[in-house]
Amino acid sequence: MSAFRFPKHFLWGGALAANQAEGAYLEDGKGLSTVDLLPAGEARRAMMKGEVPSLTPLDGQFYPSHEAIDFYHRYPEDIALFAEMGFKALRVSIAWARIYPTGEDAAPNEAGLLFYDNLFDELLAHGIQPVVTLAHFDVPVNLVGKYGSWRSRELVALFETYAITVFKRYMDKVKYWLTFNEINMLLHLPFLGAGLVFKEGDPIKQIQYQAAHHQLVASALAVRACHEIIPDAKIGCMLAAGNFYPYTCNPEDVFLGMEKDRESYFFIDVQSRGEYPGYAKRFFKDHGLSIEMQPEDAAILKQHTVDYIGFSYYSSRTTSTDPEIIKNMTSGNVFGSVANPYLQKSEWGWTIDPKGFRITANQLHDRYQKPLFVVENGFGATDSILPDGSIDDTYRIDYLKRHIAEMAEAIQDGVDIIGYTSWGCIDIVSASSGEMKKRYGYVYVDRDNEGNGSMKRMKKKSFDWYRKVIASDGANLGGE
Repeated sequence: MSAFRFPKHFLWGGALAANQAEGAYLEDGKGLSTVDLLPAGEARRAMMKGEVPSLTPLDGQFYPSHEAIDFYHRYPEDIALFAEMGFKALRVSIAWARIYPTGEDAAPNEAGLLFYDNLFDELLAHGIQPVVTLAHFDVPVNLVGKYGSWRSRELVALFETYAITVFKRYMDKVKYWLTFNEINMLLHLPFLGAGLVFKEGDPIKQIQYQAAHHQLVASALAVRACHEIIPDAKIGCMLAAGNFYPYTCNPEDVFLGMEKDRESYFFIDVQSRGEYPGYAKRFFKDHGLSIEMQPEDAAILKQHTVDYIGFSYYSSRTTSTDPEIIKNMTSGNVFGSVANPYLQKSEWGWTIDPKGFRITANQLHDRYQKPLFVVENGFGATDSILPDGSIDDTYRIDYLKRHIAEMAEAIQDGVDIIGYTSWGCIDIVSASSGEMKKRYGYVYVDRDNEGNGSMKRMKKKSFDWYRKVIASDGANLGGE
């Protein structure tokens, strides 16, 4: 492994999301959020795609977000553990419905604002920088029922109001912001990503790209507000990254891989470069899509581009035009991927590809020439408590070690990476499956898929390993 030392100012840490960690889903005036409607179990994936039977929780269903890991009440204990590991940053999100319970309230909810004041104060007291996402799979349910969520232009101004409120409130506490988490997820899980609900016969692609335009304009307006209110802050976008390999060197496979990558790059092209790329305009024309835009939108997008590119990386993907090859798809991968014969998979079907991390970082750097921030990377696995009470997650250490080594190589390639916040630094509810069994953390939380358990926090083997990584500025990946 490389003994490369990361820069002293590098932001080592971890990441989590309000809806997967906080719980307290209606406490202190919080409104119902879209993720609060997603049950555990078989119905979850269909609902994330937009088949939503009810805009209120149903009897007889278990909703993991309602309690999650109770971070809302236990965050001081958890932050103390993060500080013990030496975190320089913690990526969190603000629950929009905690600040504006219906999304269009005349005044923000003071109890919600105070919670994040206390959370950020606790982080800063431990020398940990908050890295804050404005929208992490999180839309007030009232806006879904009343406006159809992001399909409506109404949400642009409502989101801008929310953003301005939190920028003004936390201007002295938060210097790193992100607008929309994994904004490209809108195309794959549209209810999760943008609160979109479909009925039979809806022109789904038209609705998705219209919603995307509204989110892109809202993101640009948030960038403008951040730059005006907190001039010394940095605000970025966020991509669910991982490039598509062509299965063969057949030019048709190569071209399809490029098209698949562009599905995701489209969002970041607009947020980083400030205009719709030519390939997107052709896509709209070829698919008969007509995106409604206001006269001022082009100038808003052009003038208010992001300061850095945040991205998640878990795995690469592979694509093919061969019908026989396509039959061999990996399970569990939201993006859909042909099985790559050169790579191993996790128990949830995600390919393990550290070299792909370096490739992705280089591609993003080459494309945008802006600083990158790795705001999610991690390994979901089933962890077991051994008879002596220890939790040996050597497999997680191996995954992270190999990925951090490739990140070091990317920096030596000339890629500007400002930080690394590994995903689910404490076990949280899985967004994709709603499970607790799919764990990512350095800290184990005693809670199961059905919501049973004491919520006790326990250190895993990876806890001490990551502490040594951070203490050595990334030079000690062996854990010695």
